[in-house]
Amino acid sequence: MPERTHTVTDSPYGPLTLVATGGRLCGLYMEGQRHRPPRETFGEPDPAAFARAREQLEEYFAGSRTAFDLPLALAGTGFQRTVWNALLEIPYGETVSYGLLAARIGRPSAARAVGLANGKNPVGIIVPCHRVVGANGALTGYGGGLPRKQRLLAFERAGTVNEQAS
Repeated sequence: MPERTHTVTDSPYGPLTLVATGGRLCGLYMEGQRHRPPRETFGEPDPAAFARAREQLEEYFAGSRTAFDLPLALAGTGFQRTVWNALLEIPYGETVSYGLLAARIGRPSAARAVGLANGKNPVGIIVPCHRVVGANGALTGYGGGLPRKQRLLAFERAGTVNEQAS
């Protein structure tokens, strides 16, 4: 099994713990996040290994990046990985419902299962699970807490993005 490393970086949403395995990002966890693995699973500290991820997060939070270009190692079931890959297709500043996301992956009756997979996303923000909402547009569950989800969506909707940087 490849060695895991981690670092903690500041963000407007509190400290973010970045975790990598084999040089690929496998975790981005917020303080108090639901389904946050135990700290001892994060591996040794190695801030240098995360320079590119930190740079892209800084650009995102500065409003100059709409999508991330980082190698990911998403560990989960086949269904979870299908959902997480579909999250990457949701455009910056937009939202989709759990039902629509289920239909997009060819499982129109699996909205509840999509919600559960969405909640287990190990790389929040970069894999934008915050862009999924209830059928009526209501903010529903978010592993990082609904106030963070609301702030992330408001931030993206305000969008002062320089398209050349994304």
